Parts: sequence; structure tokens; C-alpha cells
Amino acid sequence: MSVGEALLVVLAGMGAGTINTIVGSGTLITFPTLLLLGMPPVAANVTNNLGLVPGSLAGSIGYRKELVGARRDLARLVPMSLVGGLVGALLLLVLDPDVFRAVVPVLILLGVVLVVVGPRINRWAAARRDGDGTAASRHTLAMQAGVLGTGVYGGYFGAAQGVLLMGVMGALSSEPVQRLNGYKNVLATVVNAVAAVVFLVVARDLVDWWVVLLVAVGSTLGGVLGATVGRRLPPLVLRGVIVVIGLVAVVNLLVLS
Repeated sequence: MSVGEALLVVLAGMGAGTINTIVGSGTLITFPTLLLLGMPPVAANVTNNLGLVPGSLAGSIGYRKELVGARRDLARLVPMSLVGGLVGALLLLVLDPDVFRAVVPVLILLGVVLVVVGPRINRWAAARRDGDGTAASRHTLAMQAGVLGTGVYGGYFGAAQGVLLMGVMGALSSEPVQRLNGYKNVLATVVNAVAAVVFLVVARDLVDWWVVLLVAVGSTLGGVLGATVGRRLPPLVLRGVIVVIGLVAVVNLLVLS
């Protein structure tokens, strides 16, 4: 790999880390870059996943103020992401990529729709939750199921995982959008880390460690930058950014396929 190619990978990792922290879908920057440099698709996906884990962790740390008092919610959601990430990573290694390729754009569009209509759904849900413990319990279970499904998708590929998470949580949680963005960063970190462990155990021969290092350096810098920028965005602007990036992700995925 030339110096220019190495710099390109670092910059792609930085862009991915920034976008992942603010919204998600940074994989759509790094994954095509690795393909452009000649890496086979599965090897590129595995290598990319490992490189983005430090960036996800940096983004989560950057949102630590928004996560104060979140232990109860995260205790319910983190196990869902853990299981989902494990299942998704195993699916990547055993299934034909075409199995998921057809449904990924649909899932991202669903996430975008949920981001847009989430506040209305949330107000309606809040009215039903008042004085109704059963309804509240159903919403908690629905959010856990949504996080589990998103974790499966994230472990398999990961592009726009954050859009899906924000859509699900925004529709089913009454927490402020910036707090949910903090949740999203933690849950995405769990998914990516679990998938990384699976890849290290089962598919170590597919990993290009030099590329992992380059992506990791870039994504860590991007994670810090993304947390700084993302935490300053007003809720309405943040939702708008999520929608725009989600739509761009759909277009890019359709082009890649």
C-alpha cells in the first residue's frame, strides 16, 4: 500500500468515525474505499468493522454527559445489541451477501420514516402510557425487539445502523434526541465490538491488520470530532441530518449493489 493509499484510508476512517457518532452510516465511506483499493468484499467488511470499533468507543465517551442516569435503560438494551451483533456477524460468514442486500435499503428507509414521524408517535405513545403500566411495558419490549433486530443488521453489515437505531428509539422512547444519540453510540459500539470478536475468532485470516490500524486511527479522531459537533446540534437539525444521511445511504447502497 502506498503512502497516498494509506492517507486515503485514514481520511475515510475519520469521515466514517465522525458520521457514525453524529448519525451512523460511516461504513458507506470506508467500505467502498477498501473495495476501491482491491480488497475482497467480505475481507473489506471484516477489516472495516475492526477498524471502526475504536471510533465508536470514542464517540460513546464523547456523549458521556448525555448518558448520566442511563444505566437502567442501557441495562435493558445492551444485551439486545450484544445478541444481535453476535447473530449478525455469524450470518455474514455463512450467508450469501445477496440475502440481505435486497432488504437493506428498505430497512434504512424505514429508519428514516421513523425518525421523521417519531415525535408524533412518541406523543401518542406517551398519552397511552400515562397511567397504563401495560402499555409502557409493551413499548419497552418493542424497543428491545427493535434494538435486537438492528443489532443483527449491524453485525452483518452496519451501514446506517445508527439511522435505524434512532428511528426505533425515537418512536418508542420519550427521552430527548441527544440522549438517544448517546444510547445509539453505546449500542452501536457493543454491536461492532461483538462482531469484531467473532471475526477475530472465526475469520482472522480475512483481516488486514495494517488497514485496521489506519481505519482505527482515522475513526478515533472522527469519533472525537463527531461527538463535539453532534452534541451541539439542535434536536430538529439533528433529525434533519439523520434523514439526509439515511437517504444518501440508500442511494449509495443501491449503487454499490
